[in-house]
Amino acid sequence: MPLQIVHHPDYDAGFATSHRFPMSKYPLLMEALRARGLAGPGALNTAEPAPASWLKLAHAADYVDQVISCSVPEKIEREIGFAVGPRVSLRALLATGGTIMAARLALRHGIACNTAGGSHHARRAQGAGFCTFNDVAVASLVLLTEGAARNILVVDLDVHQGDGTADILSDEPRVFTFSMHGERNYPVRKIASDLDLALPDGTGDAAYLERLATILPELSASARWDIIFYNAGVDVHAQDRLGRLALSNNGLRARDEMVIGHFRALGIPVCGVIGGGYSTDVPALAARHAILFEVASDHA
Repeated sequence: MPLQIVHHPDYDAGFATSHRFPMSKYPLLMEALRARGLAGPGALNTAEPAPASWLKLAHAADYVDQVISCSVPEKIEREIGFAVGPRVSLRALLATGGTIMAARLALRHGIACNTAGGSHHARRAQGAGFCTFNDVAVASLVLLTEGAARNILVVDLDVHQGDGTADILSDEPRVFTFSMHGERNYPVRKIASDLDLALPDGTGDAAYLERLATILPELSASARWDIIFYNAGVDVHAQDRLGRLALSNNGLRARDEMVIGHFRALGIPVCGVIGGGYSTDVPALAARHAILFEVASDHA
């Protein structure tokens, strides 16, 4: 069976090309996946909006209602980085629903990926850092509530620390959060994950992969994981506007292969989300995001 991919055209909320958040990467990612033969009829699944009841497992009820009704206070919109109008609200619902769908597909087939997701700065009380809802935290709590999983590991390799995921899941012992990120990058005030590994600017491929190779066996040995949520942010790349860890395309591919290969060899399902990526060359950015799907396809 081909790699199961979750997507929706409305992942693209239609931002201006001048916006710091490169919204056009979502349709361009789909073009890249089609060009690579990864998005055929047997592979694609259409995301559905997450209902409010699922979102409120992770987020404050009043904030969820504000996003759905497009009445988010301006102060919070400034922290998110964009206004929450109808298209942004729909996108947040769909991207979160997409990660939940991808997680269920991963449990069924061993691996699946969402063409959005990884919104790890959204905290329990509100969104932040281009993140409206925390899709991985919501999906984790949905799976636990439904009894579909009992022990969940979050492997967050976005260049930014997963502060929102740590905030939401800090009191949930059935989810272990791991974040490996740039030490001097956003957010200024980190919220401690269960395990954080902060790297210096300019780390590069070799040192990055060496640290990752050391930590993965420790993570897999620490519990019997039912599913891994893998945030494969490409903002660790040398040409990303917001990342300073200086990885190459080959480094990204080796990273994704290391993570996915490690857990799939142990028979543990993996749900991939794309995380951050902020280059001005958006087609090149979409090609970097496509690496996750290429590697995942080899393990489908």
